[in-house]
Amino acid sequence: MAGFGEPGSAPVDAAGMTVGVVAARWHGDLTDHMLERAVAAAQACGARAVVTRVAGSVELPVVAQALARRCDVVVALGVVVRGATAHFDYVCRSVTDGLTRVALDEGKPVAHGVLTVDTIEQARDRAGLPDSAEDKGWTSTVAALDAALAIRQVAAAVTHPLGFTPA
Repeated sequence: MAGFGEPGSAPVDAAGMTVGVVAARWHGDLTDHMLERAVAAAQACGARAVVTRVAGSVELPVVAQALARRCDVVVALGVVVRGATAHFDYVCRSVTDGLTRVALDEGKPVAHGVLTVDTIEQARDRAGLPDSAEDKGWTSTVAALDAALAIRQVAAAVTHPLGFTPA
């Protein structure tokens, strides 16, 4: 976590949009809370949340793709804690590459709300708990909805060649 540079996470007006949220059950004490925060963010933005769960973070991309085909945005939530083997690197790369591919292939925002950390304490500090420094469930959801609104703005600018006004 950088600790600086966050653009803010105030709700956006995403009335009528659908947010597909897929959350891993691994580290459920944290992902359950992140999921609650993602759903709360969707509701605060006027969007409807569709929720599904998977075993671990490796399974997130394929379910994210299924959600992207039916929802306006997708939020993928998980926790991967570094261990003593290279498995951490393989999981993180697989999840990141997979979620990026889904976003580009489907043309939909896919928020990477997967905590990739060295310690469980770092994960707790990013999971949106009452004493956490960050709230990735909330910020990932707002960021994905904000990106969907930007895509709509681009589409409107192309339809109306006079251009568009940045938000």
